[in-house]
Parts: sequence; structure tokens; C-alpha cells
Amino acid sequence: MRRFAYLLVPLLLAAAGCTATTEEPERPAPATRAERPSPFADCAPLTVAPAAASPAPTGKAEGQLPDLTLNCFTGGAPVNLRDVKGPAVINVWASWCPPCRKELPAFQRLSERADGRFQVIGVNSRDSRGGAQSIGEDYGVDFPMLLDQGDAFQRALERNAFPLTVLVDADGRIRHTDATGALDDARLAALLERHLGVRV
Repeated sequence: MRRFAYLLVPLLLAAAGCTATTEEPERPAPATRAERPSPFADCAPLTVAPAAASPAPTGKAEGQLPDLTLNCFTGGAPVNLRDVKGPAVINVWASWCPPCRKELPAFQRLSERADGRFQVIGVNSRDSRGGAQSIGEDYGVDFPMLLDQGDAFQRALERNAFPLTVLVDADGRIRHTDATGALDDARLAALLERHLGVRV
């Protein structure tokens, strides 16, 4: 009788529409994690002169920006530093560098006060993309950011310091390179007035 019951149960289940199948139901593909949007601005405006830029100061310059092409953090066309239109303040930094992190808010405030007179540009060097992204988000940094994983910019300038600040005039000439450590608002303002003739 028990054997008969074992044979009867599958027949009753089949009649009721409760069939077991060895085929697994199709599962939706796992959602891929969306890439976080970049906190930094696009780099395309770097090759356009600031609207209210003052003429380049006279006097001795340290030289031209190097003929070096760097990728933009946000993607898009790479930027040759010789095509950057000044006046510009270039901040070379890395997320693992404590003085770099200390001064980044001052550079962000400087970019907010630029008012079309000069550009503030970041060069993230010897860093990971994730580290730069996190610091940009944490500190609210949104000025344009170039990537230099191999420190080519510093090598071209024959400098090996973090952080490094480069002041560039309207003609693309380097007017001053600062490697004294973390800069604050007052020191940045003094450097801009002294080397670029710009008051902030």
C-alpha cells in the first residue's frame, strides 16, 4: 500500500499543477554598482582664458609650463599643460599627504573667489583614483582636476615635494613655485598678489 502511495503522490501533484522541475528560474542579472559622479569640474575650460584675466606681469619668469599632456579626472580630452590659459594657480597634491589635505579647503575657497580673473587647477599625483575621489567629496573640492599617476609634472619641474603650488601668468610662464608646506588663505592671497598681480 505504501508503494502505491509513493507512486500516486507525484500523479496527484502533477494533476494539481504543482510540478517540480529541474530547470532553475531565470534570475535577474545582479545590478552593477553605479560609478560615483566625480566631485571635480570638467577640464575643458582650462584651455580658455579667464574672462577678466589681467595681463601678465613683467619681470623674470621661471620658464614655461612643460609640454606635458595629462588626463582629466572627469574624462574627456586630455589637456596639454602648454595649452592651459593663465593666470592659474596649480596645486599638486595626493590624498595620502596630510599637508595636502590641510590646504585643499583654502584652494577651494580661492577657486570660489576667482571671479573669472584666474583659474585654480588641481594635479592629483602618485595617488589612487578612489583616494582622490574620496578627498574631493569629503572636502567639497570641485575645481578641475588633472591626473598624474607617475609624477611627470613634478619631474618636469625638477621638484619632488608635496604639496606643490605653481603660479602661472597669462602667457603660460611660471612665475613662482612654492613647496613650503600647507598654504592657508592669507599666504595664497599674498602669493597671488606678489607673483601674478591679482588681489583676492
